[in-house]
Amino acid sequence: MWPKQVAWNELRFGVEIEFIGGRPAELALPPGWVMSFDELQVDEEGEDSGSELKTPPMRWSEREAIRAMLGRLLAQGAHANWSCGLHVHVGLEPWGEAIVPPLLGAALAGQEALRALLGTSGHRAMYCPPVTAAMRADYARAPRPEALRRAGRPQSHRCGINAAAWYDIGTAEIRYANGSLDYGEIVRTVELCLRFVAAVGEGRALPDAPDALAEALGAPRHGYPPPAPAPRWFRERLWLEDAVAPAIGDLAERLVPGGEVLHVLPVRDGLLVGLEDPDGKLHRFVCKPPADGWQVVRALDADMPS
Repeated sequence: MWPKQVAWNELRFGVEIEFIGGRPAELALPPGWVMSFDELQVDEEGEDSGSELKTPPMRWSEREAIRAMLGRLLAQGAHANWSCGLHVHVGLEPWGEAIVPPLLGAALAGQEALRALLGTSGHRAMYCPPVTAAMRADYARAPRPEALRRAGRPQSHRCGINAAAWYDIGTAEIRYANGSLDYGEIVRTVELCLRFVAAVGEGRALPDAPDALAEALGAPRHGYPPPAPAPRWFRERLWLEDAVAPAIGDLAERLVPGGEVLHVLPVRDGLLVGLEDPDGKLHRFVCKPPADGWQVVRALDADMPS
């Protein structure tokens, strides 16, 4: 049912907290909490590090549990850097599927204001691309989750305001926030996201400027996870991936039919190509481009194609 007025602090939410360092495998988890060991971040040396900690669905009144878990992470030496993000899921149960079209409309009108309010680091744009008018039109013609996901490389499938999460786990996912292990920054981000979704659910028209949006929502204007610039070597890595990914399309299809290029990284004997298959499984190959075409040196965690 939409529109419907629901108090923002009565909505259920969950948070995905990315971090580097620490000892994720040793962290004691209360019931419902999940450590996603396959969600690795990047440390200052370019090595895989950390993980992603996911809260269970919770109410605003239960938020102190986040403080306790952050304390455990910090005690292990974990922290957030430029490679980390903070994703907030807000439950859409009060409205159901009926809120998806208004959520798309709110995204088109106010996603840049929300992104500016949260101060998204520039290099994180690939993880939270905008909703487009074409996506909304496609969904209006045939309501389905595929219309709510972006085409392109895997890390850019989910928009900054990710309505496709309704079909996955019954939420709207807001992906703009930078990484943080600071309790105050995290709960202010959660509050903003809850207030935003509640306003959309109520049918309110929201401003398209960050200060005006915060005022209209009654949300904090400041105190969100600050942006952190990526080091030049990481930006150069992204430039390399953008340049090489289109050139290895035929090779990628041969190695993993229907797969997509997740990353391309330089290694000692060539390029480490990570391909995500249609089921989301990662396959990695070391390849090099001799003059007469691409050569696969070795497969790291998948069988060589015949």
